[in-house]
Formats: sequence, structure tokens, C-alpha cells
Amino acid sequence: MQPPAKMIHSLFLVNSSGDIFLEKHWKSVVSRSVCDYFFEAQERASEPENVPPVIPTPHHYLISVLRHRIYFVAVIQSEVPPLFVIEFLHRVVDTFQDYFGVCTEAAIKDNVVVVYELLEEMLDNGFPLATESNILKELIKPPTILRTVVNTITGSTNVGEQLPTGQLSVVPWRRTGVKYTNNEAYFDVVEEIDAIIDKSGSTITAEIQGVIDACVKLTGMPDLTLSFMNPRLLDDVSFHPCVRFKRWEAERILSFIPPDGNFRLLSYHVSCQNLVAIPVYVKHNITFREGSSQGRFELTLGPKQTMGKGLEAVLISSQLPRGVLNTNLNPSQGTYNFDPVTKLLSWDVGKINPQKLPSLKGSMSLQAGASKPDENPTINIQFKIQQSALSGLKVNRLDMYGEKYKPFKGIKYMTKAGKFQVRT
Repeated sequence: MQPPAKMIHSLFLVNSSGDIFLEKHWKSVVSRSVCDYFFEAQERASEPENVPPVIPTPHHYLISVLRHRIYFVAVIQSEVPPLFVIEFLHRVVDTFQDYFGVCTEAAIKDNVVVVYELLEEMLDNGFPLATESNILKELIKPPTILRTVVNTITGSTNVGEQLPTGQLSVVPWRRTGVKYTNNEAYFDVVEEIDAIIDKSGSTITAEIQGVIDACVKLTGMPDLTLSFMNPRLLDDVSFHPCVRFKRWEAERILSFIPPDGNFRLLSYHVSCQNLVAIPVYVKHNITFREGSSQGRFELTLGPKQTMGKGLEAVLISSQLPRGVLNTNLNPSQGTYNFDPVTKLLSWDVGKINPQKLPSLKGSMSLQAGASKPDENPTINIQFKIQQSALSGLKVNRLDMYGEKYKPFKGIKYMTKAGKFQVRT
């Protein structure tokens, strides 16, 4: 009988300059030259995030994700479900972030021993094994300055001496014997809106990607139920393994024994356009006249359908045409910057006051004799809305069973812009 082919053969980490700064192989070594196919695709892509997630090569498949300006490139020798590999790569990034606070090239290089120990535990012979943060933290202690110094002097490692207790139970994501003096459970509902608005202000596409992140610090083995006011909004949902799916299907209630600490309870997608309220509007007048060396630039922003919540951390960016030499603009609030080399205009608006809408007006200097640009620039908007979930999702109540104490509970909502574009 032939042994099953490995799912993930090798992993390469590539930085934004295109250098491989870390590689890990399970069983045999795959040459770095396999990444040449990835670099070719990277050169062809207009934006870093536009590199195809799956790249076929004569003998391998390259499956990659881009997080924190680092490409995590997995090398696969046989056909496997790509989403399975992509999900695993996201778990790797989340684990690094959990362990080191940030997932940057510097953090990975500083903790390279722990990184290899983690990858060894997370993948066994090419198949995902332990990807739960709780289990990993019992297997491999997170690095601290003191532990690093002691390990350097004694030559010991961060690997734990005992098998995690959770590995042996029916609830592998939770360790046994958890004790806290303050018992608390916090949930963050974070929604990201992706939208394209045409020049007349009509919505071409709009969808919401949402997550519910939890920080649960409860003693013992609590059993939680979380119910929503309007669970029917959640049509495309992905759960943490702790959620009892049968109960969700039958009653639309989340019932689960939570992992200890931080975890993502669920992620969801709202793509029905009539459910997605666009929280910002843009009035724009960007004109280039044929044969003229001057262009006009006018932009005004305002909130709409925000249910009384304010727009914060508003940042506007726009890639102006190559023919624009410089700009002379006057912002009514915030600061603006134009880079004459990259032609990128950015305007840091800050918080929008509905009584006094922010505007950016002025002129653009164009190359003499240059023809009028083929198309007007696209405006990209970033923003945050605190204490608001744009889809209208609301948590009804959180109940706890199986333990006698009364926990402290809290829920926070936030909406932010993902890829939010306005065409002019």
C-alpha cells in the first residue's frame, strides 16, 4: 500500500523585497529555485495582493498568502484542496502574531528557534497537527526576555516537558484546571466593508466581511451560549471548531466550550447588496482640459447611514495620472501630501464633523502639451466607525452553564473600510 502523499512539502517566507528569509522543509529539501515561478507571478501582478494564490509549476503547486507584507509560500507536490492549505497558512501567521506580538520579518528572525519549533508541532509529516494556540503554548512556551537569556546560558529550549492536557480530552482546544481570580468574557464584532461606488454615487458592489473575536478568561470548564437579535443576517459562516454546529443549524444559537484566552469564534460574509449600508458619500469634481496645463481637483466627504455614529481615522488616497506634475490644494481639515514621483495623493482627514464637512480643493499642474488622461483617478477611502456593526448584527445575550460564579461580560462593535473605492 502506497503511503499518502504529504500535504505541505515545504514553506518559504518571502519579504516585500522578494528575498526568501526563512524556509522549512518536512522530509526532503525542495530547492529554492521553485520560488522563481512565484517571483515571475509577483512581477506580473499590478499590486502585491494580486499575486494568484495558487500557481501551478511542472512538478509542484505553490499556494501563498500575503500577511503583514510577508508572503507565506507553501510547496505542494500532489493535488490538495487549496483552501485547506490557505487556512493553515493563516493559522501559522495568527500563531506567530500570538507568540511574538507582531508578525514581522524582524520578529521572525529574532525568534527563529521558536518559529522552527512551532512549525514542527503545527505540521506533522506535511499534515496539520496542533494549530490551537492553547495546546501550542503548553508544548512550546512563548518567548520572554528572561526565558531567552536562560535558554542561551543553559542551552535548553522552549519545548515543554509534558504532553498538553487538552490533547487527551474531547475538548482539545481547552486545557484542564484553568483558574482565574477575575472571570471575564469579551467579544469584539468587527466588520470590514468592501465597496465600489461609481461616479454618480450608485453602488456597483458592496459586501461585508465580519468576524467575532473573543477573549475569554473563565475558570473551570464553562459552557457558553451566545444568541443574536437577527441571526438570519449570517448566511455564509465559518466557525471555530468549539461551536456545536447542529445546534446552530437548528436554533441559530452559538453553543460552545470556549478555548482559554484569545480566539476567533466565527467569521461571516454579508453580500446581499440591499443589506449593506454605505456609510460615507463623496462629492467630487476632478477635471483635466485638453491642451491646458491646469486641472481642477475638488473633493468633499460626508457621513450617511451611520446611525448617529461618527466616522473616525478617515484617510483618502488617490493615484493621480502620470501627467500631473504637482498639486496646489487646500484642505479644510487634516493634512494632505502629494508625491511627485509616485503621483500618489494622500489626505489624512481624521474625524468627520457632520456640521462642517471636510473638503480638499485646488488646482493641479499638468505637463505642457500632454494629452488629456484617458480616465479619471479612483479615490480609495479608509475609515472606522466605533460601536457600530454596519450589517445591523446585534448580540442578544450571553449565558454560561456548568459553573457557579458570575462572569463579567462585554461586547464591542466596530466597522472599518476594507477595499473601499469611489470612481470619479
